[in-house]
This record gives sequence, C-alpha cells and structure tokens, in this order.
Amino acid sequence: MTIKHSEDLFNEAQKYIPGGVNSPVRAFKSVGGNPIFISKGSGSKMIDVDGNEYIDYIGSWGPHLFGHNPQFLKSVLVQTIENSTSFGAPTEIEVKLAKLITELVPSVEMIRMVNSGTEATMSAIRAARGFTGREKFIKFEGCYHGHADYFLIKAGSGALTLGVPTSPGVTKGNAADTLMADYNDINSVKELITKNKNEIAAIIIEPIAGNMGVVIPDKNFLNELREICSEEKIILIFDEVMTGFRLAKGGAQEIFGINPDLTTFGKIIGAGLPVGAFGGRKDIMKMIAPVGPIYQAGTLSGNPLAMSAGYSALSYIKNHPEIYNQLEEKSSYLEKGFKENLKQLNKYFAMNRIGSMMCMFFTEEPVYNFKSAVKSDTNLYGKYFHEMLKRGIYLAPAQYEALFVSTAHSYDDLDKTIKAHYESLKSII
Repeated sequence: MTIKHSEDLFNEAQKYIPGGVNSPVRAFKSVGGNPIFISKGSGSKMIDVDGNEYIDYIGSWGPHLFGHNPQFLKSVLVQTIENSTSFGAPTEIEVKLAKLITELVPSVEMIRMVNSGTEATMSAIRAARGFTGREKFIKFEGCYHGHADYFLIKAGSGALTLGVPTSPGVTKGNAADTLMADYNDINSVKELITKNKNEIAAIIIEPIAGNMGVVIPDKNFLNELREICSEEKIILIFDEVMTGFRLAKGGAQEIFGINPDLTTFGKIIGAGLPVGAFGGRKDIMKMIAPVGPIYQAGTLSGNPLAMSAGYSALSYIKNHPEIYNQLEEKSSYLEKGFKENLKQLNKYFAMNRIGSMMCMFFTEEPVYNFKSAVKSDTNLYGKYFHEMLKRGIYLAPAQYEALFVSTAHSYDDLDKTIKAHYESLKSII
C-alpha cells in the first residue's frame, strides 16, 4: 500500500487549509498519521489517489445508504444539471421532496429546506425559542448537533474526538442558556426543569446517539422525555440528521413510536449532497418567515441538485422498503462476526448496534451514555484503525463515531472485514 500522493497533497493542503482539512475529524488527529485523499468511490469501495482500494464503512458519514454512486442517483443528477445547478428561486422538485418527507415521517407536517445539519438544528432551536418565548434549552452530554455556538457545550463527534467539547469563541451568554443533561438519565432532565421552571424552550436529542459512538436509548427514557415536554410545554426536537431514513423510512421516531414536535434532517435527504431540513408541527412551522416572524433564510436552500438526489433516494426507500431487512441482515452478520472474533481473543469490548449503525468501543464495560463511552481506550482504537486500514478496511478515524453498512456491501465484503478485524485485533492485543 502506497500513500505518497496522499502525503504530498496533505503537505500542500496544510499551507492553505487549517490543519489541511475542511472538517476536523478527517485529519486523523485522534488515530495518528496523515489523512488519505480519496479520488473515487463505487458501491462499497473507495479508491485513494495512490490507487489503493478500501471497503468503506463511513459512507460519507452516513448518507450513502446505497453505497457510492448508485446508477439511479447518477442518472438523476446528470439529468438535473442539464437545466442548471442553482436558481435561487422556487422549483417543483423541492415541493415534491417536502411532500414526500411529510408522507414518510408522520410527525412532520411542514418542512423547511436548508443547506446543512448545523443549519437545521440551529434553526429548530430558534423556532422553538420564538414559538415558546423562552430562551434556554436542554441538550445531552456527548450529543453533537453541529457547530452553532450554543451546541458546542460538552459536544460529541469531532469536538469530543479532538478533546475540545467546548470551543473558544462560544460566549458565556450562549453557555448559560445551554443546559446539560445526561443521556439515558431522565432524573437529570427533571432536575434541570425544576431549577429552570417555565424558562426552557426546547429539549434537543439524538434519539439514537451517533456522535459519541453509537449509544442506544432506553425506550422508557424517550417516552418519559416526550411526556415531560408535553406537560411542561417544552418543544421536543429529535436530531435525526444521522438516523433519519437510515434506520427506517420514518427514522428513529418510527422505531420507538414517539412523535417529536420538531425534527432535523440531513445526509440521506440529499443522498450525500450538502443539505439539511427542519420540520414538524404546523403551528410551529407557520411561525417561520415569510408567513411568520421567526427569520430563517438561505440563498442555496432547496438547491435543485440536492433536492433531485434526495427525492430520488427517498422515492427508492418508499418503493423498496425491503432494503431495511437487507441492511439488518448484513449488519447483524457483521456484528456476529466481530463478537465471535472477540470471544476467540478472550476480549469482550462493548458492541452497540441498531440497524445499519454500529460501534465497537475499546472498553469492556457497557456503554449507555457519555461517561461510559469515554472509558474507551482511544490509543488502542488508533492502532486498530491503522491495522484495518492496512488490510483495506476504511473505518472512521475516531473512536467516537459510527460504522455504517450499506446495501452495496456484499457478504464477501463482510467476510473480508471480519477476517481483517480478527487479524487487526490479534496484532495489537
């Protein structure tokens, strides 16, 4: 395996781009070494600029449910680009996509398209504040909702990976309005509500956490959260930027049978193109400009390329619901292979999986919240990551991220991955 051109590109990139990357977790800082520059992808595989091929389990951090560059998406993008890349004016396809999302996700009565998950979550918080007339909100330690100032308080994902769960540039005022609860601990929520009676506009949560590794909620925890929000007139926001349409056509809320007041989306609704959206109850969404006083705007929102790709992807999901059974079977097969390897090696690292999202934590204690997740041996994960990379398996360059299985992964891919997993662990333990 050669990486000469990747090294050259990284050296060049550092002259012009902070850290040589346009998103921090790509820098390999938590696993050591330098990032690999990718040139193309097809199906379950990626090829770097040096010609090395990898079985990819990042999938652009979740949106590639069908693998890289499926023909039905490629065709619609080619067709769309013939008309233009952008108008800054309404198009039919954004109406069609909005309507389709409301059909697939019952809690979403109206929806506004934006350009990223961060835009979606910060707009949802603004909508909740404007609707309730309150300023504070509750988030959960280790959950990541993008890089808006008031979310970078004990955040997950890249912030956690780089050891900066709070960030310089976040004001004391923003921090004061962000209340921190413990994931899977309803009493921590109740205490905050009691101390801040009638001051909390919203509770935002990843219904299945994917940014401190994969952490699965207790169903009673989510049910109680829904009840408390209804009783206290607090807006419940599900951040389904990662889980929306990946785990079920209706996302995590379909799996748990819980309707939030607002939901944020990203990733799959653009089939990997830059996109986001927030939506939910009609009475809240009708407060958004131009029909209401809560301002939100975006020049490229509803971009026809992203809307066409998203509509194509979600239409495929609607017409092929069997893909979720396929994803479950393949993901379960991979999980069982990993667990059998651990058994043979007399190691019992925590393995969390739900549908096509999973994570192996380098700790033998159960992982159910932020405090248990950070007990993982991140140095050992770094060694494991590079051993897997040597064997042609591309995983997230950080312990606190998810592994994503796609419909494009073959059982041959999975068997190669299981074999590499065993060999990699054996070499480092």
